[in-house]
Amino acid sequence: MSTSTSAAALDAADPLAGFRDRFVGAASDLVYFDGNSLGRPVAAAVERLADFVEHEWGGRLIRGWDERWMDLPTTLGDDLGRICLGSAAGQTAVGDSTTVWLYKLMRAAVDHAVRTDHARTEIVIDTDNFPTDRYVAEGIAAERGLTLHWIEVDTSAGVTADQLREAVGERTALVVLNHVAYRSAWLADAAELTRIAHDAGALVLWDLCHSAGAVAVDLDAWDADLAVGCSYKYLNGGPGSPAFGYVAQRLQGELTQPIQGWMGHADPFLMGPGYTPAAGIRRFISGTPPILGMVAMQSMLELVEEAGIEAIRAKSVALTSYAVELADATLPQVTLASPRDPARRGGHVTLHHERMREVTARLWERDVIPDYRDPGGLRIGLSPLSTSFDEVERGIAAVAEALR
Repeated sequence: MSTSTSAAALDAADPLAGFRDRFVGAASDLVYFDGNSLGRPVAAAVERLADFVEHEWGGRLIRGWDERWMDLPTTLGDDLGRICLGSAAGQTAVGDSTTVWLYKLMRAAVDHAVRTDHARTEIVIDTDNFPTDRYVAEGIAAERGLTLHWIEVDTSAGVTADQLREAVGERTALVVLNHVAYRSAWLADAAELTRIAHDAGALVLWDLCHSAGAVAVDLDAWDADLAVGCSYKYLNGGPGSPAFGYVAQRLQGELTQPIQGWMGHADPFLMGPGYTPAAGIRRFISGTPPILGMVAMQSMLELVEEAGIEAIRAKSVALTSYAVELADATLPQVTLASPRDPARRGGHVTLHHERMREVTARLWERDVIPDYRDPGGLRIGLSPLSTSFDEVERGIAAVAEALR
């Protein structure tokens, strides 16, 4: 390969290289380009989970709820907010799935907007937003008699300030945006887009699924209203691990969440005839939290805090830039379907070619694991703490061979 710097030199100079050894399976020859869909397990989680089963679950049994588990959605939420989200304490909770959090917070936002201004009957969302976000928005619009205002976006980019400024207005109740676009990795200017929505009198919900743990997020500084994200991608909580929701403190007493479960009650064990919401972020919790997924996630949060999110972002930029450099040098028939400017790119890179579906299947047979996204996109997800530059080099070489 003809590139300016060798993978060996980049790995030798990488200050975060030692973190790779702290993930299960990272020492194997398998090339893992799917850390933005399911992160590798953290090695420390193996012992942590075993200890939890034997001592907390097996030893404390039901007493565990009183001793720690009841508070874990909010204490872990505070840790997540502090380490990854730029969120002060009391605004983030962990539990439920991404889809459930999206429904709860979208529905709470539009109901609040309509209550305060009957003219606000639109949800603004883009055509390349993650499918779940679009499906939930469609369902809520039908349920509440609202309309959807679609922003048509370039699938190799994302929503721009000019596009949003043109879309929002006096009818906008809620704007739903991805911080990092799932297909292209376009990194939104969140502070500017939030300001534009607020100037129009609308609330904003940010989907952080493809940024939390890999890209610096600063919800409080953005003046964000609401956010949702998952924990099985760059937060390495494992398959089906719980999602998180953020509600700005200024809105917590104003919004009514629509799934009134016992865990969000002011006194969960009163079990009386009526529902009284808990104070603060706890009122947005619904059902019994999935503790096992939270235990695994704690191990990754410790690594993120140790490495530092700014250093992680720098490594992410270096990895994706190296992947683009290799693709330019060795894949002349491929088009970059992600922003070329690393400041506008999140933690993955998408390469376009009409044969990428079959290429992806062929790579999987060879233990090179990217994923495929229509139209013709091979998506390379590079998890900064568990991915090496050598892995990127070997993976891109395998793509070139598969295309041949």
